[in-house]
Formats: sequence, structure tokens, C-alpha cells
Amino acid sequence: MTDPERSASDDAPLNAPADAAPELVESAREDPLPHVPETADDGDHAAVPAVDHVPPRRPDDHGGKPIRFRRRAADSGTTADSDGTIDGEGATDSDVAADGGAYPVNVDAEGSLGDVEFTAPATGTGWDVADGDSADRVDLDTPDYSIRREMNDIETPDEKTWFMELDAAVIDTERCIQCGTCVAACPSDSIGIGDDGLPELVKMCTGCSLCWDFCPRGGLRYERQWKITGGDDNVTGAGDPITEFSAKVDDDWSEGAQDGGVVTSVLSHLLEAGEIDGALVATESDEEPWKAESFLATTHEELVANAGSIYNQTMALGNLDPRRWEGKLDVSWEEASLALVGTPCEIEGIRALQDFEWEYGSQEAGVRAIDYTIALMCTKNFNYYRLVGEQLEEKRDLSPEEIGKLDVLHGKLMAYDHDGDQILEEDVENFHDAALKGCSECADFSGYCADLAVGSVGSADDYSSVVVRTEQGLKAWNHTKADLDYHDLEDRSAIGGLQSWDKKQAFESLERPFDPDAPRFIEYTEHAEQYETPTNPHESGH
Repeated sequence: MTDPERSASDDAPLNAPADAAPELVESAREDPLPHVPETADDGDHAAVPAVDHVPPRRPDDHGGKPIRFRRRAADSGTTADSDGTIDGEGATDSDVAADGGAYPVNVDAEGSLGDVEFTAPATGTGWDVADGDSADRVDLDTPDYSIRREMNDIETPDEKTWFMELDAAVIDTERCIQCGTCVAACPSDSIGIGDDGLPELVKMCTGCSLCWDFCPRGGLRYERQWKITGGDDNVTGAGDPITEFSAKVDDDWSEGAQDGGVVTSVLSHLLEAGEIDGALVATESDEEPWKAESFLATTHEELVANAGSIYNQTMALGNLDPRRWEGKLDVSWEEASLALVGTPCEIEGIRALQDFEWEYGSQEAGVRAIDYTIALMCTKNFNYYRLVGEQLEEKRDLSPEEIGKLDVLHGKLMAYDHDGDQILEEDVENFHDAALKGCSECADFSGYCADLAVGSVGSADDYSSVVVRTEQGLKAWNHTKADLDYHDLEDRSAIGGLQSWDKKQAFESLERPFDPDAPRFIEYTEHAEQYETPTNPHESGH
């Protein structure tokens, strides 16, 4: 350690080596140093003279790397840098410590280090570097490690639900319907979408419970959600819509659309009217034919290019992060208005999320931007790899590249080539193994929570059945109807009949009671008891 009050011996100049002869020492006192510039007139900085030649090295000059140091200026609270700069007031010429071979101030003329005393660090105080005075240390009240050990012994409260519970009860049991609601609900962006299209934990779970609460196959009692959205009459039959139509589009662009092309027409008219800035729809993957991906369409041309149905999920609600669509909108996401086209379960999820003023992480602006919802009538959806890979390509030798259109109609799954010729027609039940298991628990065939529900059931070929369920849906219909060929819904009983069949299937698959009057959210412990899934799986290394 260095004694701050200790300085070099007055008897040995700073430029003399420790073993120098007496006459050399005396000479060093009398002659100016060739490497030390004169100080400036103001005494603050050393002036740098022009160098005409470099004097020869002395025999005893070892030529090592010069040592830079700081010394305390005599009789002052200032210090001098080894380059001659003085910190503080009261500096004099003698305060300048030369570099280029000079000795540090803590070494005497013989090159010996002074006595070293170890000083224990001060406790409870801090040091002011400017003046050296002590100051009270700020007490941060930091808990010691024993607190952490005590916390580890605390049992997790039953009401705190983690992603691991959702994983164990829904994803691991293959009940996930790939709606993406859990991704959108997570306030810490801890849930992402894996390569298999399923939700996965991408960083530490905080245990906020929202992913569980809003999952339509987990904590969300979805039948309560559509009763809240549509009223008591929506619990039976085809619901109690405002009005219903059979409609189609006559424009040439509708040739590639599904059935009557009504969904594309509605979205286009909403864009044209300035009601929306874009629509989240499904598109076909560039890498894998007939694999659905989310796409934010902002023009009529983009909507037409992506018309038609693709029979697998897109994790739509997991794609509401504005960063995913950077540059697509001409307005800020806080001001944006969007339409969402999805399956009934996806509409249930977005409706539930919008009912609560939570902060949904990076998806928050996207969740709030959804102003119009269109449900595609649905009895079940498929896992892409099991439908296209196993059932069509492997078992039926039907290459995905050959398929120009897929359709499910009148209980049949049909495929057409790119020329419009039919190349497959089979009972959809033959593809049961490719269906998402969680779809069997769904009783919402006709999109009870949506503004508009659109499908083929109940209308003639080339027409779509349109069920207007809300005032917002009626607004969208009124923007569109002038360009549609439409009339009253042809067969309302067909929709009601399929809805009843779908509900019957759900009752047989649900392990919990179907109760539209029960609380909206189901506790994990209650679900675990009914479905025989583990409680607190995160504590057992799940």
C-alpha cells in the first residue's frame, strides 16, 4: 500500500537512478533534463517544445516502458499527473512530475519501497474521492442469502398458475388447438411459437396465470364467453343472430375464393371505407405447400391473393406483435384498426382478452387494434403434418404440389388440382387421426363470439352462409351488400343441425361440466382433478 504523505527524498532528484554515482547526481541537479519540457506561463500545463534531435541514451538508461504515476502536489490537496497536468489549485513548477525514466514518488533514492501497512476496509462509510472526507454509507437493506433459502421452502399458492401447468394439461396431452391466445396473453413475452407450431416457453415464466386463464382448452370456460358476447339465446341452436343471408361475389377475382368469396369482399370494402387498416388472415407458406401462416393484408390485391381456406391453424393470436408486421401499416399501432379472420376458438380468445384491461406484453397494441371479427364455421381443424404429410401424401400418394384447392363440404374432404379438376373426395371422418384432438371438445361450430360468421353450410354451392351477430357485424355487411348477390339464408336448420351435432360431440369429449352460467375461468386444481393431470408440475421437474 502507498502512504499518501510520503514523497521522494529531497537529496535525490527525481531523474536520477537509484544506483547513480554522486557526480551524476550533482550533474542532474545542475543540467536541464533533455526530455522534460518547460512549463507554460500559466503554470497549468507543460509546454511541448519542438524536437530537433533526440539526445543519446545514457549508459545507465535501461530504456524500459516509462512509468506513469500521480503524485500529491506539495502542501496542497492537489495531485499531478505524470504528463504534468495538475488537478486543483495552488500548483507550482516544482509540482510537475516528469515522465520518461523518472521514479515514482513512493520509491526512495536507493530504489527501496517504503514500509507497507495493510489498512482494513472501512465499514459503514464511503469515501468522497474529491476531498478524501468520509461520508455515511447508504444502507440498501439487502437481505442475506438466508432469506432466499426461506423463500425456497414456501409452497406455491394454489391460485398461482404457471405455463408448466398449461403445458402439462393442454399441450402435452395434445389438446392444444393452436389459437395462440396464450402467446397474446403473456405480459412478459415468455411464450413463443415452436417449430412444431405449438406454444413453448422461451424465457422464465412469472406465474401470472394469464396463459391458463385465457386458453379455450384450459382455464377459459368458452361457453360462458359466448353467452357474455351474444346473449342467452346463443346457448342453443344456431344462436339468435341479427340477420342471416346466403351470398356470393360475382367479380372475376372470386374464382379463387372459398365458396362465395364473401369474407374477402367484406374485408376489401372495410379497407376501402377506411374502417380498417388491415386484416389478419391466413396465407400459404412459401416453404411448405398447404401449411397455413398468419398474414397481415393491407390491400385488396393482398386479400384476393390469399382468398380461400387452408385447413390448419396459424396461431393467429400469437402473431399480433407489431414488430412482426413492421412497415405494413401507414398509421401507428395505437391508432390502427384491424379485422381478424379465424376459427371460433380464436375469436373466443380475442374477445376474452379484450374484455380485461391487462397489459399483454408486446401483443398489447395488436390485441386492442382488433375491431372486427369474422369466424369461419368449423367442426374441426387439422394438424398440418398429419393431414398433408401422412394422410394425403403418404397414404394417398397425393403430393401437396398437385393440390390447387382443398374443401370440406357435406361431410366430405375434397381436393382439386390447379386446373380445377377434382382429384380426391372422401368422408372427412377418414381423416380423423389428423384432426386436432382439442377440436372434439368444441361446441362452437358457428362462431358465437364473432361479429360475422361465414361458412358453406345452409347455402347452395358457390354461395356462403352469412350470420350477422352484432351491430359491428351489421355495419360491415352494410358496407358490402351492394356488391353481393344475396338473399335470405336458404337453410337455417342445416346450421342448427350441425351446431347440435357439434355440441353433442363436445359433451362426449369434455371431462368437465358444460355450464354457460358458471364462472368464466376454471381453476387449474379443478381442471386437474377432472382431467387427471398433475398439480404443480414445475415442482416435479416438468
